[in-house]
Amino acid sequence: MSIIKIRAALETALNGMSPALATAWQNTPYTPIVGTPYQRVNLLTAEPDNRVFGASYTEAGYMQVDLCYSQSVGAGAVDQRFELIRNTFKRGTALFNGGITVTISTTPELAPAYLDGDRFVRPVKIRFHAYISQ
Repeated sequence: MSIIKIRAALETALNGMSPALATAWQNTPYTPIVGTPYQRVNLLTAEPDNRVFGASYTEAGYMQVDLCYSQSVGAGAVDQRFELIRNTFKRGTALFNGGITVTISTTPELAPAYLDGDRFVRPVKIRFHAYISQ
């Protein structure tokens, strides 16, 4: 259940950003509209940290948000959206869902851009961790 709650906390924060941006959620049908920017979201988790014996552990990983813009708009619009994400998910931000606190571990980072069809795509990594007590 912890991954479900972690995903919900992160996705709720992303979905609450303003202005809104169309979103292709992980494993959910989405058809991009030509000329309209959107973001693709994937949650990637690491091996749970079980250093301490007992009924608790730490989940960690990152939510990757691929900013997908038309190639013709330049990097400025992508950079503006990235700054909004960076302000929403500041290092140390705590997000809550179902008794779990998800903490943003580091300042969100940009990965190298690439072209995908007619899109200029810039991945953003939002690293997190959550202490899980069973």
